[in-house]
Amino acid sequence: MSVTNVISEIKKDFIYNLLLKGERIDGRTFDQYREISIQRDVIRKAEGSALVKLGSSQVLVGVKMQPGEPFQDTPNKGVIITNAELVPLASPSFEPGPPNEVGIELARLVDRGVRESKAVDLEALCIVPGKQVWIIFIDVHVLDDCGNILDAASLGAIAALLSTKVPAARFGLGEDYILPIRDIPIATTAIEFNDVLMFDPGVDEEVIANTRLTIISTMNGNICGSQKSGTGMLKPEQVYRIIDIACEKAKEIREKFLEA
Repeated sequence: MSVTNVISEIKKDFIYNLLLKGERIDGRTFDQYREISIQRDVIRKAEGSALVKLGSSQVLVGVKMQPGEPFQDTPNKGVIITNAELVPLASPSFEPGPPNEVGIELARLVDRGVRESKAVDLEALCIVPGKQVWIIFIDVHVLDDCGNILDAASLGAIAALLSTKVPAARFGLGEDYILPIRDIPIATTAIEFNDVLMFDPGVDEEVIANTRLTIISTMNGNICGSQKSGTGMLKPEQVYRIIDIACEKAKEIREKFLEA
């Protein structure tokens, strides 16, 4: 067994022994989130941007917009394109090159939350039906992965969109205006380890987790997306409990977000 595996097993046993006492490695309760901070308009050349810190995890999201052709099946709606970049310095597991499974999952989850919640009024972004619409590019950059970058990225995306100004004047399409936002979807993630559920997992907790479930909910409490990963199974009662707590946590995060 390698030194890395030995350290991993020791850490796993340490976390497990804490769980038996009803404790977490950083002293939080099982459903407690780390401190969240959001800075908007941090990238001057972007139409919208946000830097989100979730504990020590940091995610930077930038939004750019330009006119382009709509999809054939939605000729009267704007287009959303989401990409994620995992900066190698953010984590030992991140490598340079094309997006890996983690990056693809991150981009899809962020995109799904924005799209399925109908947070952006895409019909309002139609310029000429069937010919020209506004295209929204959401670029997620993970700067520091200390756990739960899914929730941080999702929060960063909606924060950046809320500060986005449509650059109409630059393209000779009238005056600039604020991007129309109709909802604030919030992603909430829990992991399961030995029948214990923990929300907002830290990086060490993610490593030992059997499975992970992310729930995305809207302002009215509806679920607009979910994502499960890991080889473990969740019992029906665990799924229901995660959903209940996730919606409550999303409400708390959204209220703090709006106050800020």
